[in-house]
Amino acid sequence: MSLNLGGLLANSTRQYGSETALIYDSERYTYDELDGYVRKFAAELIDAGVQPGDNAAIMIPNCPPFSIAYFGILYAGGTVVTMNTLQSADEVVYQLTDSQAKVFILHADCKEAGLEAYGRCDSCSVLYFVTDSDADQVPANAKHFAEVLERSDHADLCQTMPDDTAVVLYTSGTTGHPKGAELTHYNLYHNAQYIAERSFSIWPKEINVVQPGFVGLAGLPLYHIFGQTNIQNAMLLGGGTASYLKRFTPGEAVRAIERDKVAYFPGVPTMYFAILHDEECKDADLSSLRFCVSGGAPMPVEVKGRFEEKFGVRIQEGYGLTETSPIAVIQRPDETTKCGTPGKPIAGVDLKILDENDQEVPQGERGEIVMRGPNIMKGYYKNPEATAEAMRGGWFHSGDIGYIDEEGDVFIVDRKKDMILRGGYNVYPREVEEVLYTHPAVMEAAVIGIPDERYGEEIKAVISLKPEQQATSEEIIAYCKKHLAAYKYPRHLEIRDALPKGPTGKLLKRVLRET
Repeated sequence: MSLNLGGLLANSTRQYGSETALIYDSERYTYDELDGYVRKFAAELIDAGVQPGDNAAIMIPNCPPFSIAYFGILYAGGTVVTMNTLQSADEVVYQLTDSQAKVFILHADCKEAGLEAYGRCDSCSVLYFVTDSDADQVPANAKHFAEVLERSDHADLCQTMPDDTAVVLYTSGTTGHPKGAELTHYNLYHNAQYIAERSFSIWPKEINVVQPGFVGLAGLPLYHIFGQTNIQNAMLLGGGTASYLKRFTPGEAVRAIERDKVAYFPGVPTMYFAILHDEECKDADLSSLRFCVSGGAPMPVEVKGRFEEKFGVRIQEGYGLTETSPIAVIQRPDETTKCGTPGKPIAGVDLKILDENDQEVPQGERGEIVMRGPNIMKGYYKNPEATAEAMRGGWFHSGDIGYIDEEGDVFIVDRKKDMILRGGYNVYPREVEEVLYTHPAVMEAAVIGIPDERYGEEIKAVISLKPEQQATSEEIIAYCKKHLAAYKYPRHLEIRDALPKGPTGKLLKRVLRET
């Protein structure tokens, strides 16, 4: 049986053609309009020589051309390679070359790195340039994206197989180059369907919570798997509406929520934290919100509690990785009061905890989280060694440390690589960070291991303080010492104005280690 991820848009267009699919500032696109542009771009790609299975890269921020390009590639039978819009030219060259992308769709916001990379890449034969205004000059070697959408012919949805690769997303590696995770049409369709139909409901009593009139906010970047699946794909599969923020700021987010009557907001913990503390948001009316989901990093218990109390909406915690499409574990809406856990594995996903010898540990003991199921990637693109290592024994090895309690809930302790080994004791940074967040002066916190002659590694905390709050390093360390075991509290503490963050708002411990 054939399956194309683009079918989720084609099917919804047949059912909900006149309903609003996308909102971007004052612009509105119905399903009929979006599907029409997608089919025109698919026809253009086919004319440009894109054949089923060919890779096409897109480097576009959150705006309608992202979705037009994304689904246009899928309709043409191609594979989408989504690229971080903040990358350097060297990083773009690597991913274009490694993925062997034949086509590159580039937004004017990313032109400096993108154009340099295109000029250095031999595999790409066609460049499409996306502009926001007439002031953006289209390069002489590029086709104008908006102009090719004026063509009159349309392409039909290409038939692909469920196990064909739909999207390649590059994961940030701890060493060496990023690896391209191959996600299949079935991986991504299954995950989008789960979110649209089940993750907000006590299924099967309530089916298809995502439907016309249901609006989700895309504050997460769409080139990232979290935004791609949880907003773009899930909203369009169910007939809902995706409201796009080109760049997340707390003020823009709450204005969009109020303007568009947003019902669903997925974000990383730092987004919730920012809305809580931004001056523009203190009187925000977020009463339209019915569902909030947090993922991408552990949600501090303190932040979750304060957001829920202020805005009157529960936050469902979820867990997953790029390689898991991404949702693998998520709380049910009626189980969000249990702290520190993203809940239980979603339907069809098997999850267990293994020791360093890949042997299952007893219930309650810590080890590496491994999974198998319909959401697990096909493998790493052109990297059989990394694929074999990650998929040992038929289970995807996540690199995350966790445990399962007596009720079957999964607890994420930390990244395997983030664990600190201090004098023979395992210290998990998240435990220390949770304590730091309870201090009244602390705004953000990250804990890392630093080399130490005596203990091998020592614990260092890097924090920022809330506006108009004061505290010394000694005071914060003393507070931690009072609330943590003797081997766990930080011996070093640095106070900064702000902590480094990635494009999704995730705190970058790698940058802290490098500095």
